[in-house]
Amino acid sequence: MKPRALIFDVDGTLADTEEAHRRAFNAAFLAHGLAWEWSPSLYGDLLGVTGGKERIGKYLESLPVPEAEKASLRRLVPLVHSTKTRLFAEFVEMGNVPLRPGVARLIAEARAAAVPLGIASTTTPANVNTLLTRALGLGALSWFGAIATGDVVANKKPAPDIYRLALGTLRLPADGCVAIEDSALGVRAAKAAGLYTVAVPTRWTVAQDLSVADLVLPSLGDLQHPLDAAAAARIGGATMLGLAQLGALLATV
Repeated sequence: MKPRALIFDVDGTLADTEEAHRRAFNAAFLAHGLAWEWSPSLYGDLLGVTGGKERIGKYLESLPVPEAEKASLRRLVPLVHSTKTRLFAEFVEMGNVPLRPGVARLIAEARAAAVPLGIASTTTPANVNTLLTRALGLGALSWFGAIATGDVVANKKPAPDIYRLALGTLRLPADGCVAIEDSALGVRAAKAAGLYTVAVPTRWTVAQDLSVADLVLPSLGDLQHPLDAAAAARIGGATMLGLAQLGALLATV
């Protein structure tokens, strides 16, 4: 058998975007005259909040400033986030955010086998469009039968809403579909929607609790970056995760 569909998260899953996001946030703060700087450690903590505007909001609520100033800052959040999104796109356009190992290979394999592809991410549509077209080519957006992104659902991850939207757009049941995620919040969202879930954490998320994932690998693997022996053993000895390995795993569920 083969998966009914592959549905990918974006940030951290398709590409290790988080350092570029962190830099873009800091540049946006500077552009708006805010004396804020998110260190890698602080940003790692803020990744426990889903959504860029929500992260800014979480941070400003922690600041030791009067309520009137916080109210003024809250009104500024959408503008700061818009600037951050533009700056992130510029970083991607410069080629500074490559796809993670195995992503392009697995997408190509799915397309060749007519396995539907989807995106389920709370990042902005602009971020998704820029990343996919820069990394995979101008026609890449058309490869995905569902691109569910941004604020189109009432509840963000770990709620299952974004995955349910992607499944609905693909007109597929969750059974037999595979989600590929990198974070605990994303894994919880995909599992709550009923998908078989593969976690491929980055340095930002490797310490998170991914225990509810069906499979955890350091990456999807490719010829240049094969999986190590321990990871390969989880997928029948293969050095990269492909449709055959996913089909075999689904058959055991």
